[in-house]
Amino acid sequence: MGVVKGIYIADAEGAPVRPVAEIRAVAGVGLEGDRNFRENAESGTQATFIEQEAVEALRRDFEIDLAPGAHRRNIVTQGAPLNHLIGKRFRVGEAEFVGIRLCEPCAYLESMTQPGIVKGLVHRGGLRADILRSGAIRPGDELTVLEE
Repeated sequence: MGVVKGIYIADAEGAPVRPVAEIRAVAGVGLEGDRNFRENAESGTQATFIEQEAVEALRRDFEIDLAPGAHRRNIVTQGAPLNHLIGKRFRVGEAEFVGIRLCEPCAYLESMTQPGIVKGLVHRGGLRADILRSGAIRPGDELTVLEE
């Protein structure tokens, strides 16, 4: 259905994001090394996804050119309509997820990037997901929806 184009984490809240070549998703906890990695993580905080197509549309339609990872989402995908994954189970690399809710842009994100990002990413700011099965994720891994 889609493919992972990049993986980004931040060491702490508000810290700069950095790309990683591989990450381990831990069921019920989050992505190792990320700011939201914690035991009994709140639902919807374990991993975030954004479509590369949304980042490109932001550049094309709103003339906002974000640096890689500046969207502050963990996993960038291409070819996967993320909004359709709410309530669905899907696999990325070795890990399994369930889509929880949209990851709408907020004033905090806009304060860390530039004006117009909220308007430019509304309803296409990505997906918040919970991790159901642990495993490694790398750029190039496929995103596959699992049968119900």
